[in-house]
Amino acid sequence: MRRVLGWGLSLALVAGGCAVPAFGASAFEMRVVARGLNNPYEIVAGPDGWIWAAEKSGRRVLRIEPASGAVAVAATIGEAVSTPGTQDGLLGMALRLPDVYLAYSYRAAEGERFKIARYAYDAATGRLGAHTDLVTGLPASPDHDAGRLVLGPDDHLYYSIGDQGNNQFARACLLNRAQDRAVLEGKVLRIALDGAVSVFSSGHRNPQGLVFGGDKLYSSEQGPKTDDEVNWIRRGLDYGWPRVAGYADGNAYAYANWSASSACTTFSDYEIPPSVPVLAESTFPDPLFAPPLKTFGTVRSGFDFQDPKCGTNYHVCWPTVAPSGLDYYGLDAIPRWRHSLLMPTLKDGTVYRMPLSADGQSVGTAEPLFRTVNRYRDTAVSADGLSVFVATDRRGAVRGLDGRPTSALTEPGAILEFRYRSSSSRVRSSGPS
Repeated sequence: MRRVLGWGLSLALVAGGCAVPAFGASAFEMRVVARGLNNPYEIVAGPDGWIWAAEKSGRRVLRIEPASGAVAVAATIGEAVSTPGTQDGLLGMALRLPDVYLAYSYRAAEGERFKIARYAYDAATGRLGAHTDLVTGLPASPDHDAGRLVLGPDDHLYYSIGDQGNNQFARACLLNRAQDRAVLEGKVLRIALDGAVSVFSSGHRNPQGLVFGGDKLYSSEQGPKTDDEVNWIRRGLDYGWPRVAGYADGNAYAYANWSASSACTTFSDYEIPPSVPVLAESTFPDPLFAPPLKTFGTVRSGFDFQDPKCGTNYHVCWPTVAPSGLDYYGLDAIPRWRHSLLMPTLKDGTVYRMPLSADGQSVGTAEPLFRTVNRYRDTAVSADGLSVFVATDRRGAVRGLDGRPTSALTEPGAILEFRYRSSSSRVRSSGPS
């Protein structure tokens, strides 16, 4: 079933029975390209015209024909490790055919680690063949692995590693070292194609989005209870975490170092005992601190994070949106979209379009698009610029259309297409096609 989406306050039903708001003078038509996927984490519009997908838990590299939805398995990464309920698995993927670069967790002698490997694609067979390990022994954790991988215009790979979830929940007794440049967690790495690694930027929490727009590198990053971030990533700069969340404005966040207290075994998101050292954002002294281009879910101090409508799933109702990817739109196919960032989110099943300034150093008002009751994991743009493809998780909690938590996803484990329809050809569709 196809539905056309237009701008306004009304909602239009789409395939699967969910409702999406419509958007602007332009219109988009939703179509389900493929279903039954095992948590597609990264999707890329390949130069062969197919959608390439890396499945986090399925540990497969797939090629999906957009028109028919036919799925071809290019490889199963047998040594990859995917643990239910954690953030490891087959994560990042970058293409420059015949080379395919993959980031995935594996079992090493010292425990679970991540690696980045280069695979050779055989177009005749449609399969990935022999591979070479570029980097091994990268940090791995049940939480905040990030794992985005992009190939830059300088012929280097860039890879994001989260803070490993240290200083919170089950890892609250572990020191968060995102700002310590002697370690790799909480960093964006620059990796030469011969495997040489350098720390490019530091102070990151969980940067699950990474993309080049021209010669500039951008990231999207999940905040704690507030302040999801969109950042312009520059060499040598510090992005603040865990001393700063979002802007150093002192609102609704202060760094509580649970790892410095015996109370770490009773971690709480809402109550900080006197034995836990707390530092205000205003005390952060780093002259290399880079504030974000934009934040989501920024609130004032005193905000009530325990919304009773959420029952025990308070985190779903926190004001953050949980950005989970980032793409750059650089074409003229959709009016006014050229030079924009596209950011999918997990908590509210939305893609946010953010227009960039001409110099790429700031972003304008975020436009929410394609709302459904799903966890949006990643996006890709078709070669003609008319379609935005969205990958969805198989399971997890989201905000329903009523704002309450729900795990009833409408299109779990799928690739969705939102196709632009020009105003001259736009029609309302009410039945199957």
